[in-house]
Amino acid sequence: MRVTIFSTKPYDRHFLDRGWQAGLDLQYCEARLSLETVALAEGSAAICAFVNDNLSRPVLERLADYGVQLIALRSAGFNNVDLVAAEELGLTVARVPAYSPHAVAEHTMAIILALNRKIHRAYNRVREGNFALDGLLGFDLQGKTFGIVGTGKIGAVLARIVTGFGCRLLGHDLQQNPDCLALGMTYVEREEIFRESDILSLNCPLTPDTYHMIRSDTLPLLKPGVMLINTSRGAVIDAHAAIAGLKDGTIGSLGLDVYEEEADLFFEDLSNEMLRDDVFARLLTFPNVLITGHQAFFTHEALEAIADTTIGNIAAFRETGRPLHAVTVDFLAGKG
Repeated sequence: MRVTIFSTKPYDRHFLDRGWQAGLDLQYCEARLSLETVALAEGSAAICAFVNDNLSRPVLERLADYGVQLIALRSAGFNNVDLVAAEELGLTVARVPAYSPHAVAEHTMAIILALNRKIHRAYNRVREGNFALDGLLGFDLQGKTFGIVGTGKIGAVLARIVTGFGCRLLGHDLQQNPDCLALGMTYVEREEIFRESDILSLNCPLTPDTYHMIRSDTLPLLKPGVMLINTSRGAVIDAHAAIAGLKDGTIGSLGLDVYEEEADLFFEDLSNEMLRDDVFARLLTFPNVLITGHQAFFTHEALEAIADTTIGNIAAFRETGRPLHAVTVDFLAGKG
């Protein structure tokens, strides 16, 4: 079974190469999937895509014309896929529903600690021989109210980590997680978690309900000076609104591992180029903003799990016509 794998880096190939042992003919492509590159999939029964690949209706139509039957996502998110179009075209979509919630939760905590104690600024100062402490003042996490929006596997691991710091836990989700309740989490409505949280971590999927959850008309609901963290999906935060919140002090500090328009930025070395995204460039000017390039998932354990599940999805589809973890239009209504 021939599989064209888009958006590959050397580390992807290292972990996905075990697919050869499963009898898969893997064709690696560094290019991202788009209308301009979709022809690379011709002759393949399946393609494998990543978070910033374009799986809109026009691309899916071309894939169907080429005889592609399966779209195997090596990610948990599927917001870049037109699921309605995929179903109409008879394309099966699969994903990796969970790989290492510890990887993302631990990275979230790393951002919080670094942002609070100004580690990124202190590191540069010390290298320049500046040992002054002005501007590096942080706060104790002990006793602070920590809000988690999205208390699935990642949110639950984060909640367990946070309890070790002595924080008061608030949660918001469509369903209450028994593991989080056991940790002492109190579930509240969205407005209350915005109003009460000293630290607000967004760990939710991107759905119509969570799209631009943080925007101009919800900024006033936030506790003044809140530390806002997003390691979920970029479009959960309206970046223009975040800039406004940083400027007027509504957002005391901002930590991001994702960005709404990251497709043209993340996973590439652009150090010798000018940043053309003015909004992203503006975010980088704030001393109280810390951004990492969608690396929360990037651990050995997570990449191994992603590769194993992706190969399992493809192998199962080859044998039975059904992947292990299918994504259907029902997921759009939260029924998946």
